[in-house]
Amino acid sequence: MEFGVGSIVEGKVTGITKFGAFVALPEGKSGLVHISEIAYTYVNDVKDHLKEGQEVKVKVIGIDENGRINLSIKKAMDPPPRPAAQGGRPGGVRAAGHGGGVGFRGKPAPAEPTSFEDRLKQFMAASDSKLSELRQAERRSSRRGGRK
Repeated sequence: MEFGVGSIVEGKVTGITKFGAFVALPEGKSGLVHISEIAYTYVNDVKDHLKEGQEVKVKVIGIDENGRINLSIKKAMDPPPRPAAQGGRPGGVRAAGHGGGVGFRGKPAPAEPTSFEDRLKQFMAASDSKLSELRQAERRSSRRGGRK
């Protein structure tokens, strides 16, 4: 059985290190599953997810010029469903074209610009406003004997 990048094969965990796990593959070959390729969640300790002798399904994600095989367990399975965030977008970010609502510091949010130029103008205006607020605050603090 010849396998290359993209192949999904069954293997057995033969060794565990702090940076990943070695997996025995068909035809007497072996590869490494890096700690970042074990699970879709943060992996602090490989031993929390894998045990020596465990059968695993892995995807070949790379073979370097020395013949070393890089494997992934998480890419061999479907990703877990993402939890729905506020507004249906990650982090509560609104999609372009959705205006209304409340923006920064309780001010009404302007309608979303449609072109790049409109978005750039809006960014520049917001940036200038924030800079002037910072400069005013700095002047006030220096009058009160703040920084020197």
